[in-house]
Amino acid sequence: MQEGNPLGNFLRARREHTGPDSVGLPPTGRRRVPGLRRDEVAVLAGVSTDYYVRLEQGRERNPSAEVINTLARVFRLDADALAHLRRLARPQHSSIESDRVGPGLVTLMKRWHDTPAIVQNRYGDVLACTALALAIHPSLVHDRNLVRLLFLDPAEQALFPDWADQARQAVAWLRADADPGSSRLAALVGELSLKSPAFARLWARHDVRVKSRGLKRFAHPVVGTFTVDFETFQVSGQTGQSLTIYHAAPGTSDADALTLLAGHAATPSADRADTPLDVIVVDRVS
Repeated sequence: MQEGNPLGNFLRARREHTGPDSVGLPPTGRRRVPGLRRDEVAVLAGVSTDYYVRLEQGRERNPSAEVINTLARVFRLDADALAHLRRLARPQHSSIESDRVGPGLVTLMKRWHDTPAIVQNRYGDVLACTALALAIHPSLVHDRNLVRLLFLDPAEQALFPDWADQARQAVAWLRADADPGSSRLAALVGELSLKSPAFARLWARHDVRVKSRGLKRFAHPVVGTFTVDFETFQVSGQTGQSLTIYHAAPGTSDADALTLLAGHAATPSADRADTPLDVIVVDRVS
């Protein structure tokens, strides 16, 4: 899967997933290509067909802000996808990233005895988690990357009754967060594309979604089915790191499930003792 032309690849994917009816074009019978033709996009965007073809082929890499905004309207891009398109059109050198979690945040997480919390980098590698988060995602003892687990680990997949929705969101989050020129991203995408046809299909869609908040439903082998809200925050002063916290309304069965899991997390486990050293598991303070 070629990623040497990220701007053109994104435009092509959005064109193929934009139906003629969604932009007010009349039906023209059977079409040879999915979505819009290049000449149709050019007309709708007010540019020449040659110019738009050069954009998709990577021969034109400096579209104006006006062209970018017009293409966003043609493809009906939301705010997350528009921000991604602008980054592709105006690539910048990434700031230095670190996988080391600051000591202040680690100290804070040690006090969250009953809160599932995960710090991860922009590639889905878990850098720190509370014991309760590890109890929810026990496969982290074998592999610290949540995206890889979601697509390749049967036990992690079984946690999600709505796995297809979770998979689609995870890929959209990965594309929104990661540096498209990163060798780490290329290695992860290459591995998952070879091993998971589902991932390859979703990655080719070029969907983009910034992770902020939402719901996760789990079918956990210890406490059964429960649902949590999650909130994700960017870690200040740490490029590419985010903190995700799960929570449930007090007095609900979902909160009861978390309480039961907290007790389970406090029980010593041979499996959890095998957690890789490069994953920081923040345990209960003695």
